[in-house]
Amino acid sequence: MQPESGANGTAVAEFILLGLVEVPGLQPVVFVLFLFAYLVTVGGNLSILAAVLVEPKLHTPMYFFLGNLSVLDVGCISVTVPSVLSHLLSHKRAVPYGACLTQLFFFHLFVGVDCFLLTAMAYDRFLAICQPLTYSTRMSQIVQRMLVAASWACAFTNALTHTVAMSVLNFCGPNVINHFYCDLPQLFQLSCSSTQLNELLLFAVGFIMAGTPMALIVISYIHVAAAVLRIRSAEGRKKAFSTCGSHLTVVAMFYGSGIFNYMRLGSTKLSDKDKAVGIFNTVINPMLNPIIYSLRNPDVQSALWRMLTGRRLLA
Repeated sequence: MQPESGANGTAVAEFILLGLVEVPGLQPVVFVLFLFAYLVTVGGNLSILAAVLVEPKLHTPMYFFLGNLSVLDVGCISVTVPSVLSHLLSHKRAVPYGACLTQLFFFHLFVGVDCFLLTAMAYDRFLAICQPLTYSTRMSQIVQRMLVAASWACAFTNALTHTVAMSVLNFCGPNVINHFYCDLPQLFQLSCSSTQLNELLLFAVGFIMAGTPMALIVISYIHVAAAVLRIRSAEGRKKAFSTCGSHLTVVAMFYGSGIFNYMRLGSTKLSDKDKAVGIFNTVINPMLNPIIYSLRNPDVQSALWRMLTGRRLLA
């Protein structure tokens, strides 16, 4: 720990990330597993993005949002996993103060966009199933782009707010983080300043960033379920539910792990459970998303297969 004076009174120049394991013999195993997860995630999501871009059959609002979700998954895992791999190779655990805040900003940026994009996807399913006659006009290309742009703008504001609020805190004592990346709960515990306002800000903004989208998703799917149950044919109901099943699975994993992670700010000690939830947020979720959407979606499967075999669908 090196002293550093600044306008915000910060005395800590760097943080020490303990990482996932402290046993040297397990570090090569962790490196291989994280490298494999990273390659699978990047490869899978970029494959889906490429399929959405080149396959005419996938040029619909649902797949437009899915392509954007794939970009977010690549960004989310790239914020954390490459630094973990670098630390495992170099055996250096120190992270500069500025780099820690930068990681914090981009992590909350991508997660925030994810919140709103999942809501846009639920709204898309609501219009497609409940308002099919006006779907094409209500979900035009302009509307799609506006929804994505608004998602990025809101998430950027949220990430910048938390980063600026964190930058004014004083860090003058311990600088060891029992985690593998920088996030709000871990940094709150190391601050010499009172973090009460920061925690209130997190809950208040979290209600807007997560609570409101989750409520809109629930309302959308209540209407979707009611509309699907009115369909007389079993085949029609099955097809309608199949288009929503993948999205609901992703929503459940995303919000479930997020609520567990940020609703435990009152804990006096961070444990390995927090690392497990961190792995789920930053590694497992982005890796499973392309698998979930491809396994449950025949259109994506056929598009990926045609890409792999070099065949193109004749328009």
